[in-house]
Amino acid sequence: MSTAKTRNTPLILLMINMFIAMLGIGLIIPVLSEFLAEFGAGGKAAGNLVAAFGLTQFLFSPIGGEWSDKYGRKIMIVSGLALFSISNLLFALASELWLLYLSRLIGGIGAAAMIPAMMAYVADTTTEEQRGKGMGLLGAAMSLGFVIGPGIGGLLAAFGLRTPFFVSAGFGLLAMIGSLLVLPETLTKAKMREHREAVVKKESIFLQFARSFKAPYFILLLLVFTLTFGLANFETIFPLFVDRKYGFDTGDIAILITVGALIGTFIQAALIDRLIRRFGERKLINASFLVSALTLVLMLLSGNFWYVLGVTILFFTFTAIMRPAINTLLSKMAGEEQGFVAGMNNAYMSLGNICGPMLAGVLFDQHADYPYLLAALILLGSLAVSTVWGRRVKSKSAQAA
Repeated sequence: MSTAKTRNTPLILLMINMFIAMLGIGLIIPVLSEFLAEFGAGGKAAGNLVAAFGLTQFLFSPIGGEWSDKYGRKIMIVSGLALFSISNLLFALASELWLLYLSRLIGGIGAAAMIPAMMAYVADTTTEEQRGKGMGLLGAAMSLGFVIGPGIGGLLAAFGLRTPFFVSAGFGLLAMIGSLLVLPETLTKAKMREHREAVVKKESIFLQFARSFKAPYFILLLLVFTLTFGLANFETIFPLFVDRKYGFDTGDIAILITVGALIGTFIQAALIDRLIRRFGERKLINASFLVSALTLVLMLLSGNFWYVLGVTILFFTFTAIMRPAINTLLSKMAGEEQGFVAGMNNAYMSLGNICGPMLAGVLFDQHADYPYLLAALILLGSLAVSTVWGRRVKSKSAQAA
């Protein structure tokens, strides 16, 4: 029993670290509107702040993964948590808008250092049979942190708009110290030296994108981008949208995001396997794109709190169903390219997290409804693309049979 507990301790600590990191990202959502008002900034700044995090995470993730092989998992996890704490502390102390941008850029680098190293750590410490469960637990901690973040952010904001960021920085510091003292390194010094001395010709990210365009699963990667675009668009603008259009306060926003996302996450965890077996991935993907697009339009029609809560729950539920359905189909089509497809999945997701918030912020400053109308059109367009592609794949399969 004690051996099993000892073996599980690193995974539990990793889950806590991942939860804390995603918690810090989610904290910003309910307080963003009021916080930016102090700087005289609006939707464009909100979108760019979210995109700044995604940009440095996208650019530095390959470096973070490579360095975790060369210098060890532990140092990258500890460094990532340190950068995460610095990012939140800087955000809390900022008196100029450019400091907010600097904070988010640092936070993205921290995530790029920490997340690939955590995933590699799980791979190092699990057998092939256990790996899926380990990655699943790490993913659950990631989702739970992001889901609970807005709720905690809203509660802490009662003590001041900057309080959530001070608290997040403190928790990040505790996680860093805990990792430094308790987390064992999984790579031997000889293995790290081997990685440092190895000369590997790496394919640039641009060549990888070009290669993905020709792949039979390219449409699925495109759908990953549009799904992430719509989700990032919704979450970035939501606090500003309901504040400006319906007069909701920080507490209302925290409840709406937390309850909606919690229900979506629960359905994803409890029902997705049964739903995929019952309906198949393609039907789930198409239904999810349709309902997600409709909920974005429905969001514009009424400011009744319970109505908005219902629409928010629907949106989070169907986007939560859609992602694992796309990922499952991608994995089935990847064949021997599982590693490449996983990397491209992350790259297309990162692009969605950059483009969605930036465009949403610019459009919001023109009119509060424009970001959601654009996202609805993109999701409906994705439904059309998915439907046509699905028919072609089905037709080719029938011909091959």
